[in-house]
Amino acid sequence: MSDAYLALEDGRVVEARGRAPGRTRGELVFTTAYTGYEESLTDPSYEEQVLTFSYPLIGNYGVRDERFESDRIHPRAAIAREFTDDVAEWLESEDVPAIDHIDTRDVVTSVREKGAMKCGIAVGDDVTPEDAKAELAKCKGMSEHTEIGAQVSTVEHQTYQADGEAIADVALVDCGAKLSIVDSLTQRGANVHVLPHDTTAATIDELEPDVLFVSNGPGDPANFGDAQALVEEFVGDVPLAGICLGQQIIARALGGTTEKMAFGHRGVNQPVRDLNTGKVVMTTQNHGYTVGEPGDLEVTQVNVNDDTAEGLENDDLNVITRQYHPEAHPGPHDSLGFFDDVLGMVDTDSRRVVVSD
Repeated sequence: MSDAYLALEDGRVVEARGRAPGRTRGELVFTTAYTGYEESLTDPSYEEQVLTFSYPLIGNYGVRDERFESDRIHPRAAIAREFTDDVAEWLESEDVPAIDHIDTRDVVTSVREKGAMKCGIAVGDDVTPEDAKAELAKCKGMSEHTEIGAQVSTVEHQTYQADGEAIADVALVDCGAKLSIVDSLTQRGANVHVLPHDTTAATIDELEPDVLFVSNGPGDPANFGDAQALVEEFVGDVPLAGICLGQQIIARALGGTTEKMAFGHRGVNQPVRDLNTGKVVMTTQNHGYTVGEPGDLEVTQVNVNDDTAEGLENDDLNVITRQYHPEAHPGPHDSLGFFDDVLGMVDTDSRRVVVSD
């Protein structure tokens, strides 16, 4: 085991046990999920952040790559009360610094009271508190990464065939998409075309999709101008859907606003109320921004805890979005019907016939 230090933006430096060596910095956030650590660590929405697990033991059922949501770990570092050796070795193999033997309850409480904060981490045999402070100092004056989409998006068009007979073609704009979104669509009979975040309108025209879907992803939705431009171009002509960051991008394209939250929603037990039915479902969430004003969209679902917008719709324009993750890996499956609603927007009478290879 090596030395480790965590320097926080509030001035504290916390000593820890090093589990994977390295030095890094980023925005400190936490998740309340007590399972699904593989899915969380491979979720592109955590890009450039330092992820703290509030559940005390992380790794008690090993590491299996079939649970991954992408091809790599995305947080810059990971923090837990205790990591098992399996998880620590996985983090080290991907050069992601990790620390444990830390009071994560105190860290989470600080973030809840003071908001998401920057931090610096130093792990190694000879590191000192000053090394962690030096990493934190590199954060000061830095704005959020405006090119973050390029770090998490596919670089080329990828097609996933429907399970069985195809009933729709979905153009998925990849702003950091989870693989579970693709799986949820293909399982329901959609061919899914995963496209770069900066895909052009000409590419969409050539594909002639039945649905244009904007994915989840990291950071500020204002940094995804190309995806927003696609929404502005095709709204009213092609049914639109979005999850998490996708909801925010679509709202901005339709005259709405977005804003940064104090510490965001990250976990698997966020209650959401449907305003039409009054029904409350538990949801999985991972976002630090939210929709302020919905623009041309109607708020149909809200978070029970803070009334932030969780669902937006416009029947006339064929738009439906969710702030949470209906595909829910990890988490409850209360909202999987969202994908049925998305494919329900497809006009089957006018749909072109697609012959799969």
